[in-house]
Amino acid sequence: MSENGTSQNNENNDLLDALNSIDTVKVGDVVKGEILAIDDDQQAIVGIADTGVEGVVPKKELSTKPVDDIKSVIKVGDVLDLVVISRIGSDKEGGSYLLSQRRLEARKVWDDIQKEFEAGNTLTAPVTQVVKGGLVVDAGVRGFVPASMVSDHFVEDLAQFKGQTLEFKIVEIEPSENRLILSHRAIVEKQRAAQKEEIMAKLTAGDVVDGKVARLTNFGAFVDLGGVDGLVHVSEIAFERVEKPSDVLKVGQDVKVKVLSVDADRDRISLSIKQTLPEPWDGIEDKAPQGSTLDGTVKRLTSFGAFVEVFPGVEGLVHISQISHQHIATPADVLKVGQEIKVKVLDVRPEDHRLALSIKALEEKPQSGDDDNENRNTNRSRSNNDGGNNNRRRSNRNNAETSTANAPEESTGFSLGDLIGDSLKKDMEDNENN
Repeated sequence: MSENGTSQNNENNDLLDALNSIDTVKVGDVVKGEILAIDDDQQAIVGIADTGVEGVVPKKELSTKPVDDIKSVIKVGDVLDLVVISRIGSDKEGGSYLLSQRRLEARKVWDDIQKEFEAGNTLTAPVTQVVKGGLVVDAGVRGFVPASMVSDHFVEDLAQFKGQTLEFKIVEIEPSENRLILSHRAIVEKQRAAQKEEIMAKLTAGDVVDGKVARLTNFGAFVDLGGVDGLVHVSEIAFERVEKPSDVLKVGQDVKVKVLSVDADRDRISLSIKQTLPEPWDGIEDKAPQGSTLDGTVKRLTSFGAFVEVFPGVEGLVHISQISHQHIATPADVLKVGQEIKVKVLDVRPEDHRLALSIKALEEKPQSGDDDNENRNTNRSRSNNDGGNNNRRRSNRNNAETSTANAPEESTGFSLGDLIGDSLKKDMEDNENN
């Protein structure tokens, strides 16, 4: 056979071998490819080992992580493990293949995540995006965290989680559909349960601890003690009366609280803020010495007088006889709740939490002539209206009994003798002098 004939046969054999090798490369196969060149389109041209055919790896198929410059991660001569994605071109053109290293990496990631899921393990990954309805996580593959699974409470702004690396529980995994559902809420709940158990075991009534206001309601404030919430009832927020907790507290505010009780069986902790504050009656004899003038606010009106707050949590009594130099039927005739007034301190009893106050002591006493005219008019009126006055006396007695029932001696801080004795004695002395 001539040399030309031999050469022709060799070429035919090479072509047949190449065609046969093409048949051995199938979509889904994992092959080794050597980088032959990197073109201007940021694509790697590779030769598929043991086949004699070439493939193309686009930049986006090079890694599961973003690649800006393909030459920064690979170079000519590198050998990569690749997966065959699809056939490019026709048999007549010789054909080549679309190859991917990224999808091969992802396949391994899915396998690893599947194993972690089956073992009941968690995974840690960064949050890369905030999208409508939740968070996108880079777990080697795309993971999704629904908004309801981000935390154990409602989060209005999810943007705060972007860039954070968090721990997640694997809720659902479906590699064939590229679906990976994760939950951070399950992790938070587990952590809080452990913290709660530890804190509940350590807390005892009487402890004073630091906390942060977590939630506000109409009946009180829930304070986070570092994993478990305790309730500060509205009556335990301050010594002065608090209408709404939101009037004096804010969510996120740091507070010091005293533990009143711990009920582990019912998971309840009762707390107090006011019991960590100075007692309002401490040093009252210095803050409100006898004879001093104070600003106050009328808090309550009864048939026998008015209770006036002169310091937060400190109320004193202005007996009806100390309200005005003129005769008044009830304190409500001249005073109203919430009214700002000035009072003079008549008596201070710190040990009994009692403060006797006067309004009329700060007012100029009317001239005696005016008093005589008033007394004559009063006597004339009494003489003409005995029957009506008797009815009014009975009504006033009934009203006084009702008022006194609503404000018992121990809550007002004054006995009946305290309420009328000294002032009545003083009024009698004034009359005798006149």
